[in-house]
Amino acid sequence: MRVDNLVEEVGEDYADAVLPGQHWEKRSYTDCDFTEADLRELVTTGCTFTRCDFTRTDLGESKHQATAFRQCTFDRTVLTRASFSSCSLMGSNFVDCVLRPITFTEVDFTLASFAKAPLHGLKLSGQRFRETNLSEADLRNTDLSKADLIGARLLDAKLEGADLRGAAVDANGLRQAKLAGALIDIEQAIAFAAAYGLVVS
Repeated sequence: MRVDNLVEEVGEDYADAVLPGQHWEKRSYTDCDFTEADLRELVTTGCTFTRCDFTRTDLGESKHQATAFRQCTFDRTVLTRASFSSCSLMGSNFVDCVLRPITFTEVDFTLASFAKAPLHGLKLSGQRFRETNLSEADLRNTDLSKADLIGARLLDAKLEGADLRGAAVDANGLRQAKLAGALIDIEQAIAFAAAYGLVVS
Protein backbone atom coordinates (compact mmCIF):
# COMPACT_ATOMS: atom_id res chain seq x y z
CA MET A 1 0.00 0.00 0.00
CA ARG A 2 1.52 3.36 -1.07
CA VAL A 3 0.94 6.42 1.12
CA ASP A 4 2.69 9.59 -0.04
CA ASN A 5 2.30 13.21 -1.21
CA LEU A 6 4.09 15.43 1.31
CA VAL A 7 2.42 14.32 4.53
CA GLU A 8 3.75 16.11 7.63
CA GLU A 9 2.89 14.83 11.10
CA VAL A 10 3.96 16.12 14.52
CA GLY A 11 3.43 14.30 17.82
CA GLU A 12 1.20 11.60 16.35
CA ASP A 13 0.64 8.35 18.27
CA TYR A 14 1.26 5.18 16.22
CA ALA A 15 1.91 2.98 19.26
CA ASP A 16 0.77 -0.62 18.63
CA ALA A 17 -0.31 0.29 15.07
CA VAL A 18 -0.43 -2.59 12.58
CA LEU A 19 0.80 -1.20 9.26
CA PRO A 20 2.83 -3.87 7.45
CA GLY A 21 3.83 -3.62 3.81
CA GLN A 22 3.24 0.09 3.33
CA HIS A 23 5.20 2.47 1.08
CA TRP A 24 5.73 5.97 2.48
CA GLU A 25 7.18 8.62 0.18
CA LYS A 26 8.23 12.19 1.03
CA ARG A 27 6.58 12.03 4.44
CA SER A 28 7.77 13.91 7.52
CA TYR A 29 7.33 12.73 11.12
CA THR A 30 8.43 14.75 14.15
CA ASP A 31 8.18 13.56 17.78
CA CYS A 32 5.94 10.66 16.75
CA ASP A 33 5.51 7.48 18.80
CA PHE A 34 5.86 4.18 16.91
CA THR A 35 6.32 2.07 20.06
CA GLU A 36 5.57 -1.63 19.42
CA ALA A 37 4.11 -0.85 15.98
CA ASP A 38 4.11 -3.54 13.29
CA LEU A 39 5.94 -1.92 10.36
CA ARG A 40 7.27 -5.07 8.73
CA GLU A 41 8.24 -4.69 5.07
CA LEU A 42 7.73 -0.91 5.27
CA VAL A 43 9.31 0.94 2.32
CA THR A 44 10.28 4.60 2.78
CA THR A 45 11.60 6.94 0.08
CA GLY A 46 12.72 10.49 0.84
CA CYS A 47 11.09 10.51 4.27
CA THR A 48 12.24 12.31 7.43
CA PHE A 49 11.80 11.05 11.00
CA THR A 50 12.91 13.46 13.73
CA ARG A 51 13.03 12.45 17.43
CA CYS A 52 10.66 9.53 16.79
CA ASP A 53 10.42 6.56 19.15
CA PHE A 54 10.75 3.10 17.60
CA THR A 55 10.97 1.18 20.90
CA ARG A 56 10.12 -2.51 20.31
CA THR A 57 8.91 -1.64 16.79
CA ASP A 58 9.04 -4.41 14.18
CA LEU A 59 10.86 -3.04 11.13
CA GLY A 60 11.91 -6.43 9.86
CA GLU A 61 12.52 -6.62 6.09
CA SER A 62 11.90 -2.87 5.74
CA LYS A 63 13.65 -0.87 3.01
CA HIS A 64 14.70 2.78 3.29
CA GLN A 65 15.99 4.93 0.43
CA ALA A 66 17.21 8.53 0.94
CA THR A 67 15.37 8.63 4.30
CA ALA A 68 16.61 10.46 7.41
CA PHE A 69 16.19 9.18 10.98
CA ARG A 70 17.43 12.09 13.10
CA GLN A 71 17.82 11.68 16.87
CA CYS A 72 15.43 8.73 16.85
CA THR A 73 15.25 6.02 19.50
CA PHE A 74 15.63 2.37 18.47
CA ASP A 75 15.27 0.36 21.69
CA ARG A 76 14.86 -3.42 21.27
CA THR A 77 13.75 -2.68 17.71
CA VAL A 78 13.60 -5.56 15.22
CA LEU A 79 15.60 -4.66 12.11
CA THR A 80 16.22 -8.13 10.73
CA ARG A 81 16.85 -8.06 6.97
CA ALA A 82 16.23 -4.30 6.84
CA SER A 83 18.16 -2.21 4.32
CA PHE A 84 19.20 1.46 4.39
CA SER A 85 20.54 3.14 1.25
CA SER A 86 21.70 6.78 1.04
CA CYS A 87 20.13 7.36 4.47
CA SER A 88 21.04 9.41 7.53
CA LEU A 89 20.84 8.00 11.05
CA MET A 90 22.42 11.10 12.56
CA GLY A 91 22.19 11.24 16.34
CA SER A 92 19.97 8.17 16.63
CA ASN A 93 20.37 5.73 19.51
CA PHE A 94 20.33 1.93 19.08
CA VAL A 95 19.92 -0.19 22.24
CA ASP A 96 19.58 -4.00 22.32
CA CYS A 97 18.24 -4.09 18.76
CA VAL A 98 18.03 -7.14 16.50
CA LEU A 99 20.36 -5.90 13.77
CA ARG A 100 21.55 -8.92 11.83
CA PRO A 101 21.35 -9.54 8.98
CA ILE A 102 21.08 -5.91 7.87
CA THR A 103 22.35 -3.89 4.91
CA PHE A 104 23.78 -0.37 5.02
CA THR A 105 24.82 1.43 1.82
CA GLU A 106 26.13 5.01 1.86
CA VAL A 107 24.71 5.74 5.33
CA ASP A 108 25.65 8.62 7.62
CA PHE A 109 25.92 7.46 11.25
CA THR A 110 27.34 10.76 12.58
CA LEU A 111 26.73 11.17 16.34
CA ALA A 112 24.67 7.96 16.45
CA SER A 113 25.14 5.43 19.26
CA PHE A 114 25.74 1.72 18.69
CA ALA A 115 27.25 0.98 22.11
CA LYS A 116 27.48 -2.81 22.65
CA ALA A 117 25.72 -3.40 19.31
CA PRO A 118 26.24 -6.73 17.45
CA LEU A 119 27.71 -5.51 14.15
CA HIS A 120 30.13 -8.36 13.57
CA GLY A 121 30.71 -9.53 10.03
CA LEU A 122 28.75 -6.70 8.39
CA LYS A 123 29.90 -4.83 5.28
CA LEU A 124 30.28 -1.21 6.42
CA SER A 125 32.90 -0.12 3.91
CA GLY A 126 32.88 3.62 3.18
CA GLN A 127 30.22 4.48 5.76
CA ARG A 128 30.42 7.69 7.81
CA PHE A 129 30.86 7.11 11.56
CA ARG A 130 32.01 10.58 12.62
CA GLU A 131 31.80 10.89 16.43
CA THR A 132 29.68 7.74 16.56
CA ASN A 133 29.56 5.89 19.86
CA LEU A 134 30.88 2.39 19.14
CA SER A 135 31.97 1.64 22.71
CA GLU A 136 31.96 -2.13 23.38
CA ALA A 137 30.37 -2.74 19.97
CA ASP A 138 31.07 -6.11 18.40
CA LEU A 139 32.78 -5.30 15.10
CA ARG A 140 34.74 -8.52 14.72
CA ASN A 141 35.48 -9.41 11.08
CA THR A 142 33.51 -6.34 9.96
CA ASP A 143 34.49 -4.60 6.72
CA LEU A 144 35.23 -1.00 7.73
CA SER A 145 37.61 -0.28 4.86
CA LYS A 146 37.54 3.36 3.73
CA ALA A 147 35.03 4.20 6.50
CA ASP A 148 35.15 7.60 8.20
CA LEU A 149 35.73 6.91 11.89
CA ILE A 150 37.14 10.30 12.86
CA GLY A 151 36.14 11.07 16.44
CA ALA A 152 34.36 7.74 16.90
CA ARG A 153 34.28 6.39 20.45
CA LEU A 154 35.97 2.99 20.33
CA LEU A 155 36.46 2.18 24.02
CA ASP A 156 36.62 -1.63 24.29
CA ALA A 157 35.17 -2.00 20.79
CA LYS A 158 35.84 -5.49 19.45
CA LEU A 159 37.71 -5.00 16.17
CA GLU A 160 39.46 -8.34 16.02
CA GLY A 161 39.78 -9.40 12.38
CA ALA A 162 38.11 -6.21 11.10
CA ASP A 163 39.26 -4.64 7.82
CA LEU A 164 40.30 -1.05 8.56
CA ARG A 165 42.42 -0.46 5.47
CA GLY A 166 41.93 3.00 4.04
CA ALA A 167 39.67 4.04 6.93
CA ALA A 168 40.02 7.51 8.44
CA VAL A 169 40.49 6.81 12.13
CA ASP A 170 42.12 8.51 15.09
CA ALA A 171 45.14 6.51 16.25
CA ASN A 172 44.30 7.33 19.88
CA GLY A 173 40.85 5.86 19.30
CA LEU A 174 42.39 2.63 18.08
CA ARG A 175 44.42 2.43 21.28
CA GLN A 176 41.16 1.97 23.20
CA ALA A 177 39.87 -0.86 20.98
CA LYS A 178 40.62 -4.58 20.81
CA LEU A 179 42.55 -4.99 17.56
CA ALA A 180 44.07 -8.47 17.43
CA GLY A 181 44.16 -9.61 13.82
CA ALA A 182 42.68 -6.41 12.39
CA LEU A 183 43.83 -5.42 8.90
CA ILE A 184 45.42 -1.96 8.62
CA ASP A 185 47.54 -0.18 6.01
CA ILE A 186 51.05 1.24 6.33
CA GLU A 187 49.94 4.80 7.09
CA GLN A 188 47.66 3.59 9.87
CA ALA A 189 50.44 1.43 11.30
CA ILE A 190 52.79 4.42 11.45
CA ALA A 191 50.16 6.63 13.09
CA PHE A 192 49.32 3.87 15.58
CA ALA A 193 52.99 3.43 16.44
CA ALA A 194 53.38 7.19 16.94
CA ALA A 195 50.36 7.19 19.27
CA TYR A 196 52.29 4.76 21.46
CA GLY A 197 55.35 7.02 21.41
CA LEU A 198 57.33 4.84 19.02
CA VAL A 199 59.68 6.31 16.43
CA VAL A 200 59.50 4.81 12.95
CA SER A 201 62.64 5.30 10.87
